[in-house]
Amino acid sequence: MGTSRYLKERKPEIVIVGVQPTVGSSIPGIRRWPAAYLPKIYDAQRVDRVIDVDQKEAEEITRRLAREEGIFCGISSGGAVAAALTLMRELTNATIVSIVCDRGDRYLSTGVFPAA
Repeated sequence: MGTSRYLKERKPEIVIVGVQPTVGSSIPGIRRWPAAYLPKIYDAQRVDRVIDVDQKEAEEITRRLAREEGIFCGISSGGAVAAALTLMRELTNATIVSIVCDRGDRYLSTGVFPAA
């Protein structure tokens, strides 16, 4: 919320996109909150759009980030990049920024990163 406020104060036309898991998906760090349980810091007016991300896609993008880009991140970051890739397919001439907010070592025992 703080980042969205800061960016919009400097450039109001910036579009803030939230990410949530599809129904039935479990992506650590990304939640699908019922309205009654939204954190107090959440301000819906600061989010212009929400993209749903499937757990399988978030995990695949997490592996691709490690393998192809050398970015060893967690599943929530994979989900955020998956949403950014969705935007990339929809938009032209846009700058898309995704925040990598966790690290991959926390997921070594989960099977997301299979042994080679």
